[in-house]
Amino acid sequence: MGFFSRKTSKQTSRVKKLLKLALVRLATARRPRLARKSISHGDVTQLLVLGHLERALQRAEQVIEEDNMLQAFDIVEFYCKRLIEHAAQLDKPQECGEEIREAAAGIMFAARWCGDLPELPLARNILADKFGNDFAVAAKEGSSIVDPMLVWKLSGDKTNMELKKKVTKEIAADSNTLVEFSEL
Repeated sequence: MGFFSRKTSKQTSRVKKLLKLALVRLATARRPRLARKSISHGDVTQLLVLGHLERALQRAEQVIEEDNMLQAFDIVEFYCKRLIEHAAQLDKPQECGEEIREAAAGIMFAARWCGDLPELPLARNILADKFGNDFAVAAKEGSSIVDPMLVWKLSGDKTNMELKKKVTKEIAADSNTLVEFSEL
């Protein structure tokens, strides 16, 4: 009798398991990124103290890249938890609320950019089957159904000179170092 009263489909159960695995892997994927960010931050500080402003700006790019990926991981974690919590709604995607559709689109978009999380492409395929091809294409492209912050954090321009200067100034302020960008 319990066989016929199943609450979720096999695909939904599989996506739920994949997202739980992704949550576990997120914790592991964060550690090396936090370490690289910390090392890069220290490198920028040392380069500024030594007066190597151009090299400090180049190294600030690494700080920005790691910080963006860590923030993207936070968003992906939130989406995974939301989809796990509301997994039963995934069986009827046309009846899903906007927040579930946004979470599904975010996972589908992030699957392309987060190589540290091999579960996401598998989850993306199942979600694409559930939500349809048009939704999947729009999500993969990072259109309006995907959170713009996630799109920017994963695919944004990390070489923006103004952003590198801002990060370098913040690091210089933390280390009480005076920085002049007029020499560039």
